[in-house]
Amino acid sequence: MKAIVVGAGFAGLAAALRLRRAGLEVEVVEQLHQPGGKAVGWEGVPTGPTLLTLPEVPLRILAEWGQGIEGLRPVSPLTRYIWPDGRVFAPELEPEPTLAQLSQEEARDYLRLLGVARRLYEGVKGTFLFGPPPPLGKLLRYGLLEGPRAYPFRTLADLVASGPYLTPFFLRFATYLGANPYRAPAVLHNIAWVELGLGVFHLPGGLRALVDRLYGLAKGLGVRFHFGQRVLRMWAARGRVLSLETPGGKMCADLYVSAADRHFTLGWLGLPMPRYALGVSGFAVLMRFKEPVPLGHYVYFSPDYRGEWGEIERGHWPKTPTLYLHTDGEAGFLLVNAPPLRGRGNPPVGVQEYARHLLLSLRGLHPLPIAEWRALSPLDYSQTAYRGALYGRAPHGLLGALRPGWRVGRLANLVQVGGTVHPGGGVPLALLSGWNGAGWLLRRVEDGAL
Repeated sequence: MKAIVVGAGFAGLAAALRLRRAGLEVEVVEQLHQPGGKAVGWEGVPTGPTLLTLPEVPLRILAEWGQGIEGLRPVSPLTRYIWPDGRVFAPELEPEPTLAQLSQEEARDYLRLLGVARRLYEGVKGTFLFGPPPPLGKLLRYGLLEGPRAYPFRTLADLVASGPYLTPFFLRFATYLGANPYRAPAVLHNIAWVELGLGVFHLPGGLRALVDRLYGLAKGLGVRFHFGQRVLRMWAARGRVLSLETPGGKMCADLYVSAADRHFTLGWLGLPMPRYALGVSGFAVLMRFKEPVPLGHYVYFSPDYRGEWGEIERGHWPKTPTLYLHTDGEAGFLLVNAPPLRGRGNPPVGVQEYARHLLLSLRGLHPLPIAEWRALSPLDYSQTAYRGALYGRAPHGLLGALRPGWRVGRLANLVQVGGTVHPGGGVPLALLSGWNGAGWLLRRVEDGAL
């Protein structure tokens, strides 16, 4: 059998490996000119994720071929959080040096909320992370067994309220799924445990090195890649995808995997777009330095975190946003949250001006030897994410926190994977989506459902 995978990001690479492992002929179609999607960046400077969580996910995939990840190491302190009054909090893997940075009341709140995050993570991981999209019966079981302990009628902001410093600290983790933290449900607090409890990891060469490892493995196994080929349309009839069209012509297969944004897949098929609200986008400044800068991750909080999110909700680029800074050698990455594009309208004017505004703000907080830089606005991100919304559906409210499933309409031989569907965004979840989604499609073949 033959399979076509659309997209060579983490989800697409994982899906291609799973299908090739099963003995299928696999071809990957990618609109960019290199693998890695949003993680690759500009001449080696990342445009998205910079550290790895849940490293067991890529390690399990690579272990299928007897491989591992050399040089993978935990990072501690995890990230340095800095508030406008100069307060610095740098949580570490060990609790003692972390708690030593807090007052007695803050230490009690930190331990309490970290324990809550762990319970929420343990409750959701089996149903919403490591398995297929949960059917109704499994959702009901979760609701009965874990639902009451997941604070179903509380918001995240209410759950983590713990003073002027720890409240924004804990709220920020919900942005990892594209949420406005003031509209997110309390269950998203489980994300805090993934970073604070399970740790974050760095690998030599960054996540680009992981992309190269997966891509090299796939090529070595015989997966064929077609770069610079944008999908124009998918043709379907009688409950099956028959072919897809690129500028190079039509391509046909028995099975199809779309690791592109779910909205793009629906558009290619001529299906109606969902009406749910979109999560946030980003505005980034990619930097190259005149001299090497040590590895570091910093969050400089806005003086008005709630006000910042109010501006984003109104469709504006925030004037004094929270700054996320990543430095590693001769490359750096500055990111702020921004609204997705609205309708067919243009983003706010002044991309270069806003980038200079951010760099000026950064200069007063964290001077860097910048040699050159490049701005990426939501319009740039919209090439790989619908309207620039990096995670698809906004995870607001109980229903919003559920990711769309892998099926697309009634099409039997197509599976939708990636960061806009189950189990969600971020490198490990995208890998899980691609690997498990391709496995789900293969099981449908084995069961005779195709």
